[in-house]
Formats: sequence, structure tokens, C-alpha cells
Amino acid sequence: MKIIKLEVENFRLLKKFSIDLEGDLSLIIGKNNTGKTSILSVLDKFLNEKYKFSYDDLNIDFKNDLEALIKAAGTPEEFAPKGIKLKVFIEYDEKDDLSNVSRVLMDLDPDNNKIVLGFEYTLSYTDFLRVRAEYSDFSRTENEKAEKNEKYKPRDLKDFLKRGIDDYFDTHKKSFEYDIVNNIVNEGNSINLESEGISIKDILSFKYISAKRDVTNKEKENTLSKQTSALYKKKEDTSDKTQATENFKDQLSETDNTLSDIYKDLFKDVIEKVQNFGGIRLNDTDIAIISTLQHRELLEGNTTVVYTHDEHKLPEHYNGLGYMNLISIIFEIEILVQDFKRDKDKKPADINLLIIEEPEAHTHPQMQYVFIKNIKKLLAQGVKREDGITRPLQYIITTHSAHIVADSDFDDIKYLKAESKNNVVARNLKDLKQEYEVNTDQYQFLKQYLTISRAEIFFADKAILIEGDTERILIPTFMRKVDLEEAARLKAEHKEDNFLPLLSQNISIIEVGAYSQIFGKFIEFLGIKALIVTDIDSKGDIGNKDKKGNIVLEACPVHLGIETSNTALLHFLDSTSWQDLKILTIEQRTLTRGSAFICVCYQQEEENTGKKKYHARSFEDAFIHLNRDFVKKNKTTFRGLKNADDFNNDGICAYNLAESCIKKKTHFALDILYHSDENFSNWNIPAYIKNGLLWLKKD
Repeated sequence: MKIIKLEVENFRLLKKFSIDLEGDLSLIIGKNNTGKTSILSVLDKFLNEKYKFSYDDLNIDFKNDLEALIKAAGTPEEFAPKGIKLKVFIEYDEKDDLSNVSRVLMDLDPDNNKIVLGFEYTLSYTDFLRVRAEYSDFSRTENEKAEKNEKYKPRDLKDFLKRGIDDYFDTHKKSFEYDIVNNIVNEGNSINLESEGISIKDILSFKYISAKRDVTNKEKENTLSKQTSALYKKKEDTSDKTQATENFKDQLSETDNTLSDIYKDLFKDVIEKVQNFGGIRLNDTDIAIISTLQHRELLEGNTTVVYTHDEHKLPEHYNGLGYMNLISIIFEIEILVQDFKRDKDKKPADINLLIIEEPEAHTHPQMQYVFIKNIKKLLAQGVKREDGITRPLQYIITTHSAHIVADSDFDDIKYLKAESKNNVVARNLKDLKQEYEVNTDQYQFLKQYLTISRAEIFFADKAILIEGDTERILIPTFMRKVDLEEAARLKAEHKEDNFLPLLSQNISIIEVGAYSQIFGKFIEFLGIKALIVTDIDSKGDIGNKDKKGNIVLEACPVHLGIETSNTALLHFLDSTSWQDLKILTIEQRTLTRGSAFICVCYQQEEENTGKKKYHARSFEDAFIHLNRDFVKKNKTTFRGLKNADDFNNDGICAYNLAESCIKKKTHFALDILYHSDENFSNWNIPAYIKNGLLWLKKD
């Protein structure tokens, strides 16, 4: 038995939210403020009932709609209860014990193996009418206070709802019928679990390890040592007692006898002083101090976790926070697993769901790899009791760590994205396979590439897709230069910048080689803004023929070209002719794919300081055209150059200089950085890159 899906309505960012869960691990990823913690919170509030819902838990759009209804001039028509809702979709098979769920089954069709549990915090129409009436009285009273005291600021509807939302909203627990023919939930047919006396805790148990963990390496706060005591208490409270537990108690009993004898001598003087005070009868004040070592309290106050370093046992607080965090999570998992086991007279719940929030806290990348590699093995043991009763453990990990993502199974990943300011959607990465149905090799390449080296793109707001090492070396510097130049321009024009500097934005730079076209559907899936930096790669007839005498099109200057060999341009701008390709504006090279925007940037015709127009073929070609004097001035110390004296010949064009003088492209890129002045003002960025970065900078 397992949860296959969660649906949430009107809870914080989860306006109309649905997420599929895997049988064991579901890895939930996404940028900040995409609802990862909200999933944990809504489950905790409905299933564990530790915390009440508040007005601030309502989705903002729902709040606005509710407030508009309350303030409406006329009385709205009757409506079904509305508010925060959670549906838990459960799937079972013939191997499962259905004794706990038998009373919530809504369909006896053997082909229907779905259960839908519903949890609601809603406002009924009757209570809505009461809200309107009572708010009207409240508002009138507030206005009267303001009339009497001009300094008094009347409280509004938000204040009214914040102070007493529980007076109008009620919690309900239900089991809904699932229509397997139409694959929908029939909310019109349900069982009220509370009125039927059905306990959810026997069906579903939910625990979590919060990101706000009590982990510290301060000397006086022994986090791990406290957890050993907590773990023992859990074991003692369940039926999962081992021989080691009994041995521990036996040893304490023996120690009690030994210590009691010692205490007779140790406290002899004070005992005699007490006796000297006398009493009503003989031996009234004859006291004894004996040893009563209680196993629980003994562990809590006297167990110390140490770690070994060069044969020395050092206190736990000497350890780094990364190790402390990792060990603490393992301890906490063991404690929660004991909770899942329950007392000996109760069976574990059918479904046991655990959420671990942001396990990467305080840990370096290598430790994050270690965690995700081993967590499946640790949790695969499930809930296993000494009496032979076992239950699987279903678990969710939320993370911001690209390192954890990189070492995870692609099919486990759930990607959360803010679709609007007040709504989040969840997507399965394995669904991408359908997008690449025709090109399965491309999907396999993407899957391997992302999980091996470039998983940070999942957490980016924007991305730059580059071809190779040259761009990887220079793009961050180009971003810095654009930031400096834009700041100076706006200051001179007495204007404010409406957008963050490029280097302050969450932009991921991804090296994709000649495969940027493969990432098109993936960028669309992520729904982000992406800049593709590539080359126009002109090719034409330069006089060569093959063995059969046919003309061979080869790399050539743009003005001699008749087409491009660049696969990215052929893919993204496939219907564009060669002549149009050379003159497309940046708007014409910007594509909209769902909520994603992709701008393809390549060399455009531009002037250098000598007002000479030229259309470059490659980055090196374009840079030399714009900065010929800069390279010429430093040619003797440019380690990426050969035939450096060719720069003295003004008759050699930039294309030929790039072809004959660049010894190694990466060295040439490093040369540019090495010879830059403090503000990178002694050279210019090729226009196609600069304009692309300015496009990316905007929201």
C-alpha cells in the first residue's frame, strides 16, 4: 500500500497543486519559495493536528476572492464549502492487509484499487453568512471608534479574520469514491470518518525531520548525546526491546547494590547529623542514601557521543557541523522509525510517510553525495518489528542541493515551479521522456548529462547555454563588464536600474557543446529564461571538390557563406533563410515555449572603433575585429597566439587572423582576462553577446 498522489487546494502557494509520489523515494526540488515546506506543513496540520490553521495559511488569491465575497453588496448565491483541502490518493494490491482500510473503501469493484482520503478546513455557506453579519457589526464598531478618536485606525476585514478564523472554518475528514472509468474523484459520494469513528492513524502515519534542526557544535549543547537518550526511550516504549536492553537493566541493578554500599561511607556524616535531630519514635529520622539508577534518566544525563581521531576519543562538539548534521539525521530517522513501529499492542500504520527537509545543511558536496547514496539503503529496511510485523517506508526528501540531485535517480525527481506569484506546479522529470519520444537518444543524453555534472540548472531562475571552454572562462567576466557599463550609463542619464545586476541574479551557466538543441524541451519543462550563445558557422564554396567532382561546402567567412552548419540555428531557427539569418533582430531570435523564453545569440554585423562594418563567424573572429589594437598591443605576451606578427599587417582580415594566429582558444580567453584593466574597459564585448546578456538581465 502506498501514496501515489497528493492534491492540495488553497494552502499558501499551493493554490491548485498536485504531485505524484514514488513507491519509496520522491526527491522534491525547486528554487526558494516554491512550496516545498508548504507540502510538509499541510500534511502536518491535517494528519498530526499539532498546529492549527491560521488566516495566513490561506492562498492569497483565495483570500482576495473570500474578502470580495464578504464585502459584496448583494448576498452571493449558495456555494459548496470552500477553503484548504488535501486529498491523499492511495493504491493497494492483493498482497496488502486491508483490515484497517476496509471501512473507508467506497467501491467493491476488484479492479478499483484506489482509496482517496480527503481533509478539509473549509467555510460553509451558513458560516459565510454569519461572517458577513458579524463583520458588518465589527466594521460599524470600528468606524464608531474612529469617529470618537481621530488617531484611531479602524481594523479591517483581514484583522477580523485573523483574530477568529477558527470560529467560521471547520475541519473535516472524509473518504471519497474514486471513479476508475473516468479517473476522477466523486466528491458527491463520501464517508465522514469522524462521525463513523474511523481513525486515520491506523491507515497513515506521517513524520518529518525539519530543516530547522537542533544541530550545534557548541560545547554545552550535546545534540547527539541527547538523541541517544531519546532513541532509547522510543525503543523502551515499543515492543522492539532487545537482549541488549535487558542486559542494560540488569547491569544497572548490580551497580545500584555496589553504589549503595559505597554511599553508606560516603554520606555517613550527613546521615548521622540528620539522626541527631531525633524524632517522635526511634529511627524516625534514620535515613539512607541508596543508588537508584533509572535507565532513562541515566542515558539522558550521562551518555556522551564521541568520535575517534588518531586513537583519541574527542567530544561530539569537536566535530564539524556537517558531520553533526549527518549523524543527527541518522539518529532522528532511527527515533522516528521507532515511532512508526508503535506500541506492542498496536500494529504499525499501513502507510508510513517520512519527509526529510534539506539534508544538505552545513554539509560539503562530498558528504551530500554520501548521504543520497546511502539513504535509500538505510530507509529500504522500512518499519521492521521484533515480532515479525513489517511495513514499507515511503519517504520524501526536499533539497536545494545540486550535488544530491546529481547523484539521484532521474525518475525520483519532482520539480516544483512557481507558475504565478500565488501558485506552484509540480512536474515529474520522468515525464520528459514523452517529450523526447521521437528522439530517445537525446533523452538518454540529457538524463546522463544532468545527473552527472550540471544539476544546478534545476535551481536557476535563468540559464546561459554555451558551447565550450572559451565561453565558460569569459562569460562571468562579460556579465561583470555589462553590469559596470550599465551602472555607469544609467548614472550618467540620472536613471535607476529596474533590474538586478547579472552577477546578482540566479543564473546558471551550462556548457552544452554542440547540443544546445537537445536542451530546448528541457528549458521549456523548467519554464525559465535561457540564452543560447553560439556561432553563425557559415559555410560556402571556397573552390574545393570531392573525389566525384562535386562542390564541397566548407567553413568560410560570412560574406562568402551560403548556409550555416550550426545545428542549434538549424533547430531553433529552422524556417529562416541564410540571408535572413544574418539580419534577424534579437526579438526575432527570441522564442516562447510555454512559460520559457529562449534567445539564440550568434554573430551579427557590427562596426569597430574604425567604423568598419564586419560580420564575424566565431567568437575569436568577432573579438579580434572589435579589439584588434588591444591584441596587437599585448601580442608578445598573449600565450594563446602564434604568428603574432600578422597583427601588424592591416591587410589581413579578422577571420584570417583568427584562423592562423589562435594557437589555443582557452589560452586566448585567459589572455584576455590577464591583460584586462581593473574595470575591463580596455576591450569591448562582441555585440551579439552583450545584447544577449542585456536581454537576459531583464525579468
